[in-house]
Amino acid sequence: MVQVVKDTKFDELLQFPCSLTFKVMGIAHDDLVPQIISTLHIHAGPNDYSPSIKPSSKGNYHSVAVKVTVTSKEHIELLYTELSKLELVRYVL
Repeated sequence: MVQVVKDTKFDELLQFPCSLTFKVMGIAHDDLVPQIISTLHIHAGPNDYSPSIKPSSKGNYHSVAVKVTVTSKEHIELLYTELSKLELVRYVL
């Protein structure tokens, strides 16, 4: 079940546009990173995203950190929601 992210306080805490690192935790699968990058291309525009990938101790999950330039509170909320919709993703921080 995907929880829609809304009504956050990002607009009070950040000055836009700004760079924000999203941490995406998901199942260790070859498609995880391409799906994340594809979603970012759709909702944050084409860019040279350079994800940092760390496997879990047992290798079942990957933590993918990727820096994105966001333009508004609504943009951040949209990215959190859309990344959470990916089948392989378990958490977005």
